[in-house]
Amino acid sequence: MTRSEQQRPEIVVGLVATPPDQPARVAARLTAELAGRLADQVDAGVRWTIRECWGDVAPRRDGGVEALLDDLAQRRIDDRWDVAICLTDLPLHAERMPLVAQTSARRRVAMVSLPALGLHQLRAVRAAVPDLVSQLMTDAFDQRVPPAGWAPTEMTRRVTAIHKVVGDTDGGELRYVASGLIGRVRLLAGMVRANRPGRALLGLSKLLVGAFGTAAFALTTDTIWQMGDALGGLRLAVIMLLGLTALVAWLIVAHDLWEKPDRETPVELARLFNLGTIFTLALATAASYLVLFAGTVLVGALLIDTSVLEQILQRPVDFNDYLTLAWITSSLATVGGAIGSGLENEETVRAAAYGYHPEPGGWRDERDGKSHRRG
Repeated sequence: MTRSEQQRPEIVVGLVATPPDQPARVAARLTAELAGRLADQVDAGVRWTIRECWGDVAPRRDGGVEALLDDLAQRRIDDRWDVAICLTDLPLHAERMPLVAQTSARRRVAMVSLPALGLHQLRAVRAAVPDLVSQLMTDAFDQRVPPAGWAPTEMTRRVTAIHKVVGDTDGGELRYVASGLIGRVRLLAGMVRANRPGRALLGLSKLLVGAFGTAAFALTTDTIWQMGDALGGLRLAVIMLLGLTALVAWLIVAHDLWEKPDRETPVELARLFNLGTIFTLALATAASYLVLFAGTVLVGALLIDTSVLEQILQRPVDFNDYLTLAWITSSLATVGGAIGSGLENEETVRAAAYGYHPEPGGWRDERDGKSHRRG
């Protein structure tokens, strides 16, 4: 560090991810560039220092955003930060609308709810966090940086998810909320994005093994061939949807993934958690079904000769008949997949539940500079 840099006033910004899962991944990428963004967008005359750290494995649900901000303010005081920003995957509401962000000049903290940002969370956070820091410094009358030359309502243009700003503008207690229908759709999409359906898909490997085993057995049964030929497209589609629905329901029940309202989890929050879990599992099982269908088509085309299939169906056949055969076989094989899913590792399957936050295998907290691991 040069002498001129040492002489510049330092402002320490704490960036807290809670829980250390999806928010931690976003925070890690943001930390690498946040000091430069603050210098460009807020003030280049100070030395910006970013402290990245983790909050609790699961934030308090019963107190909502106020409990989150109180915990964050205490962490800011304990670690002697100037301001603190929290990134959380907890879906929050204000005035029955999805809450995107909230600032508190009194506590010198702000939080961003990642699910409310939708699918493109990192891009939105890059735009929002420098503005939140600037607004906090202005509302707290910190003389080390010039006042923000823009109104808080201007964030509605820079961050798509923000629809309006409500609260005490003079006191610096501001809530940035989303719109009604679009905001709720974006919130649910963001929850599914944070829940990582791909992780659920990879974790359900035994489901695919069980389904492939059932499909291989079904392909050898000419009764299945005749059923597929007799059923129309509508009934095959209904069978497929029933099979996938039954599989999702089995996963939820067998692994106790349903979030029940209690003293810590309000009804609305439990409902959101359950919707996030259902959509995550639906995407994962649908992807599994497509993999199973493609594999069944390939195996059926290789093992079942056209002449044999024509003899059973008593008519000429083409490739569409193999697709129909794979369709009904894959739908019925989802039952075998459900049996296989019962053998999955409990931790792996429960990771698909939105309200479940397993402690990461290894993470670093700058509070003590050590690496923590389960064990």
